Amino acid sequence: MHSIYNLFIAIYGAILRVASLFSHKISTMCEGESKAFDVLSAIKPDDKVVWFHCASLGEFEQGRMLIESLKRQQPDFKILLSFYSPSGYEVRKNYSYADWVVYLPNDTAANARKFVSLANPLLTFFVKYEFWYNYLIALEGRRVFQVSLIMRPKQYFFKPYGKWFAKRLKVFEHFFVQNEQTKDLLCSIGYDNVTISGDTRFDRVIEVAKNVKHFQCVDKFCQTNKKILLAGSSWDADEVILKKATEGLNMKIIVAPHQTDTSHIERLKALFPNAVLFSQYAESDFQTDDLSSQNAELKLQNADVLIIDCIGILSHLYNCCDIAYIGGGFGAGIHNTLEAATFGKPICFGKRYTHFQEAVDLVERKAAFSISDAESLRSILIRLNQDKDFYSHAADVSLSYTKEKAGACQTILKYLNL
Repeated sequence: MHSIYNLFIAIYGAILRVASLFSHKISTMCEGESKAFDVLSAIKPDDKVVWFHCASLGEFEQGRMLIESLKRQQPDFKILLSFYSPSGYEVRKNYSYADWVVYLPNDTAANARKFVSLANPLLTFFVKYEFWYNYLIALEGRRVFQVSLIMRPKQYFFKPYGKWFAKRLKVFEHFFVQNEQTKDLLCSIGYDNVTISGDTRFDRVIEVAKNVKHFQCVDKFCQTNKKILLAGSSWDADEVILKKATEGLNMKIIVAPHQTDTSHIERLKALFPNAVLFSQYAESDFQTDDLSSQNAELKLQNADVLIIDCIGILSHLYNCCDIAYIGGGFGAGIHNTLEAATFGKPICFGKRYTHFQEAVDLVERKAAFSISDAESLRSILIRLNQDKDFYSHAADVSLSYTKEKAGACQTILKYLNL
């Protein structure tokens, strides 16, 4: 099976190289992979390297608090951060806590041996997903961990045809998992070196809430007696539903789309023709009492929709809203709900949420609400606006849930005993 896997990886690599001729995203990834070894060659033999691998940006956010906690505890450690996807690398290639940020080269035996040899990691953490067979072989005998891992019965490790790969998981010194199901599944294939530590994202969002940033144009927009609805990481389908659901409601809306390219922002402006853009305002616009400053404030206060046409600030904006709508539930799956929950916000999202334990928990506790269309969203928004007890329960449970689930990073650091 190993030889079949290597053949598949070789074919996959060839397909990517051809596809890179037609896709900028894939071209960027392939180019980044080709430069990875040049970056790693800067690592010195005496560097204490800790390697974190994240598939994409979501996995990075799950590992981020552990990276920063570890770096604060052991400042002489040097952090190597690798990504598979451009959506992770391109956003975090200048991450201040990392000494080196690279794309992970394709999982050939030669690439894996060279990568591990150059990096020579003291500790290695794979965050949530990502099991690369040849990299696991190359890491044999080193301290390797899975953090925030979540598994499901349908995965190939738990099928007869996946036993050959499941045996390779022996390289992991310990699995830090999110739930009981994942622990039971690992035990069913012979791995009892498992701790239910929970999701490290809880620690991260609590840290963000403690150090929340404020943006004057957003604050001015929110100075109103109307409820503020924030749509975070929204996609086209979410935004169309949002538009229909809020027509005629006495609310103001902040839209922070998942994609902020020009074409998407133009579609949003067409959908909400009277919207104002975050990029139209600078902090300096509100630091004087002159006429231009007063006009800027007036325009924001009179606007009903504010479009956030940049990235990197969404997690702080949930502090400003009364109700959060999380995008992605009408596509591949919802985005991060915890960023809103940590500020004690009632949460709405589409129907594709069941693969996310925290979303399931919040729905069961009536702090979050799954909607199927504009009508169902409108119904929930009206009730949250009019029923104070209903709103307060959802808000209180959101906040208490994040506090209840905190502590995963401390559990992992305690185990490492550094």
